[in-house]
Amino acid sequence: MAFQGVRNNAENFKVRVLQEHGGNSAALVSLADLQEKAKTIFGPSPVSEPLVVLPTFDALLSHESNPILSKRVLGREDVDIAAMIKALGNSDWVRQGRAYFDEATGICPFCQQATETSFAASLEAYFDETFLNDSLAIDDLAKTYSAAADQLLAQLSEILNAPSRFLDAETLKTEVALLASRIALNRQQLADKQREPSQLVALEPLADVLYAISQALAVANEQIKAHNAMVANLGKEKQQLASQVWKHIVAIELAPALQDYSAKKQGLVGAITALNGKIEAAEADRRQMEREIAELERATTSVQPTIDAINALLASFGFHGFSLAKADSGTAYVLRRPDGMDAKETLSEGERTFVTFLYFYHLLKGSDSESGVTTDRIVVIDDPVSSLDSDILFIVSSLIKALFDEVRQGTGHIKQVFVLTHNVYFHKEVTFNARRTGRNAMRSEETFWVVRKSHHSSRVEAHTSNPIVTSYELLWAEVRRADRSNLSIQNTLRRIIENYFKILGGTDTDDICNLFEGREKVICRSLFSWVNDGSHFAHDDLYVAVDDAMVESYLNIFKAIFVKSGHLAHYKMMMCEAYSDDSEIAPKTQEQQVNALGAVNA
Repeated sequence: MAFQGVRNNAENFKVRVLQEHGGNSAALVSLADLQEKAKTIFGPSPVSEPLVVLPTFDALLSHESNPILSKRVLGREDVDIAAMIKALGNSDWVRQGRAYFDEATGICPFCQQATETSFAASLEAYFDETFLNDSLAIDDLAKTYSAAADQLLAQLSEILNAPSRFLDAETLKTEVALLASRIALNRQQLADKQREPSQLVALEPLADVLYAISQALAVANEQIKAHNAMVANLGKEKQQLASQVWKHIVAIELAPALQDYSAKKQGLVGAITALNGKIEAAEADRRQMEREIAELERATTSVQPTIDAINALLASFGFHGFSLAKADSGTAYVLRRPDGMDAKETLSEGERTFVTFLYFYHLLKGSDSESGVTTDRIVVIDDPVSSLDSDILFIVSSLIKALFDEVRQGTGHIKQVFVLTHNVYFHKEVTFNARRTGRNAMRSEETFWVVRKSHHSSRVEAHTSNPIVTSYELLWAEVRRADRSNLSIQNTLRRIIENYFKILGGTDTDDICNLFEGREKVICRSLFSWVNDGSHFAHDDLYVAVDDAMVESYLNIFKAIFVKSGHLAHYKMMMCEAYSDDSEIAPKTQEQQVNALGAVNA
């Protein structure tokens, strides 16, 4: 019970030892006593024990001080024979012979001579009533002493015949034997007194042996009372035993270890106290600095720099229909038309979205309250290009990429940026990074995720590269593939040329062919004819085998078109790792390119 909850658990045992070491107030009991008590408490169900009946010793002890013992019992001294008896000191001898004299009827039993009639009267006068009373007192003392002694010895014998298990029976036997021997001596002394009343008698004292007997019985009864109290309150006794066991452990068994622990702890507590003092001082300094920062923030918090910055951006982007001004409160913005009218109700949806984004963008640099200007922050931007035209979309993308750079360089308080969008074009703009190692490769500081919704729930999928590509990028991906299809490559080349040169650049295929001379020009015209045939018509009566050599020739001319037109950089960008600089095709001069293609906008 004492070790319940701490067996096989060193940590719990350590905690319990320290608790008991600091707060156990139980009495320190020897291990033997603890074991004996445990046998009683945790052995078979204990029962109450009767107390030992204590005999009374007063009667026996009182006889020791009886005055008759110290009294010489003699006859009358004024009788004529008293002087002779006193001189001879034979009063007891005379008393004993008196009985024989009475039987001899006037003849002395000692000298056999006839006595005078007055001699009998003298004997009768000498042994008067006082003498007789004292003699009776001696006889009574001997009788009552013997009776009290017999009763006491009988009681002690009864106790020893069925001794209590709490009684030290061997010790009691020794003391009772000593008592019996002293009582025997005293009985003899009293018998002697009866025979010779004139003798002084002192009984052997019994107080010391009776005290020893009394103590042995009292100790047994105390143990019986404790046992009975334990039986009556067994639960409390178990708790007390457990406390005493722990007291023995911490005060005896673990005393050296706990002394060493306390000494080391005292040193550590001193060190901790010193460190806590330094920490409190540092905390006080920190709080003082925070107060100073708050004062500086209050001094520097203003909406005017943000108003000026947003107005500058609006002006640089050609927005002259409204501007921002400080509200009357001094801590908010209002939108004003050039004539001073409030523009809040007349803003288009796109203008409202753009101004909102600009406000948010500049709020990231500070705070809308006096506190929090310098706190770190995580930015979440959710589809900021709703209802925006392509020009504003590009501006928003550029501003967001500036936030990316700030996070990469660690120059501000923005630590992380999340961008969510449904707009593929915006995604393409905001994720473009010229420093990527591959077309869609993911840089170490960025991640790409796609949220898919189905069955009334959403699932977030992680990707190791940019998963969003345009149809134009997919066409180039087909060209980059080493295992490209010889049949589908025709349509792929046509769509790339049409998208880049004819649709985006407004350039005719003839103008492109004019960039070449001689044999290359013939191959270029053949390429356009081949791609148009392969992508637009199906000739049931004509079959031309498209082998690898033919595809490779036209792919070389395809690359040369970009080189000759001065768009090799676009070709390199789209081919990524598949690009190889294995040809020396010299581009035309800038004047030739302008004359041939006009303005080609990629």
